[in-house]
Amino acid sequence: MLLENKTAVIYGGGGSIGGAMGRAFAAEGARVFLAGRTPATLDAVAADIRDAGGLAETARVDALDADAVNGWVDSVVETAGSVDISINLISHDPLFGPLIEVSADDFGRSMEKVARSFLVTTQAAARHMVKQGSGVILHFGGADSGNRMPGLGNVQIGCDMVEAMRRQWACELGPHSVRVLTMKTGGIPDSMPDAPQLDEVKQQMVDATLTKRAATLADVGRVAAFLASDHAASMTSTQVNRAGAAGVGWVGGGVRRMR
Repeated sequence: MLLENKTAVIYGGGGSIGGAMGRAFAAEGARVFLAGRTPATLDAVAADIRDAGGLAETARVDALDADAVNGWVDSVVETAGSVDISINLISHDPLFGPLIEVSADDFGRSMEKVARSFLVTTQAAARHMVKQGSGVILHFGGADSGNRMPGLGNVQIGCDMVEAMRRQWACELGPHSVRVLTMKTGGIPDSMPDAPQLDEVKQQMVDATLTKRAATLADVGRVAAFLASDHAASMTSTQVNRAGAAGVGWVGGGVRRMR
């Protein structure tokens, strides 16, 4: 059991990727706390975890509200005794198209959402992890310094900003034995709707990999569980490419592309 006696908090835990991680963490022995804005989806994931013999609880939490996030994480620690894993998977507001055509107001709002949610959720976990002298904070998406794909608008910029924050958090939290890592995605076809119009997109995800095999949701969960475990204790401040070295990335749940 890689995560026995560990406590994990997942923002966006009712989504396909958040659910996959929650199920994998629970299967490895963690007690999972799922946060989001849609109780029905959170409850569905929690029911799956409990049916499989795992431990899961849910809460309606706005990841942009610092008071709400801090209060919830404090309650998790009071209940479980610690917070050992934290991951923010809330949806972003993608603005596709040439940057020259993007509204400055829309761009500012979308980037503020990304920056604020990652700052707030990481701060809430870090306060407790520093006191504990341990913990793992996972990011999902990844940077691409060699990006040559036009039309991504704010999407890759947002991912790169999160990576800059990850590097800063890692050097500040490292002395307290708190690790900060990113799972770089190259696309997860089974996180997307089963619709004919998406077949080409899904095939592009496969073709972009060196192995011609796109990652599955189960793959995502297993890799996340490993990174959060003591087996990865020497890893921090880096990206882990779990996408077959794909050059083009997509974050699942629809047609919103991210690296």
